[in-house]
Formats: sequence, C-alpha cells, structure tokens
Amino acid sequence: MRTLYIKPGCPWCDEVVAFLKKEDIEHDTVIVSGNHVALQEMINLSGQSKAPTMNWEGEVLADFGVDELVPFLKERGVI
Repeated sequence: MRTLYIKPGCPWCDEVVAFLKKEDIEHDTVIVSGNHVALQEMINLSGQSKAPTMNWEGEVLADFGVDELVPFLKERGVI
C-alpha cells in the first residue's frame, strides 16, 4: 500500500503531489483536513500530525518535502 496523507494548501504537500504525478508514481491520496478518522489514522501511523506523511508499503516517511522524498524513493528503487 502506498498512501500519501495531505492537507490542502500545504506547500510541502502540493510539492510532493506534483512530484509524484510528474514521476508517474502510483499512490493513494488521503486528505486529513476535516477528516478526523483519516487524521487519527495518520497520527497512529506516524506518531505526529504533520503532513505530508506517507505510508510506503509499511515504511513511514513523515513531515517531509521533495528533498527528503527523493532519497527515500531512490533507496527503494522507485526512481
């Protein structure tokens, strides 16, 4: 499962969404703003409430930007 948790209007979230789209990397997107269940799921997963947060096949990357995402994906052979 590849799930990206975001908050609309968050510049880091927008940057990550654009990067994943540009690279054609499949994932599900969950908006946590106004969705208590999704927000709690993200908090339970990552131990914090900052977005973006990604659950990449069981590995968590929390509170990140593209600069942190690129090496994370390279280590997993995605890019």
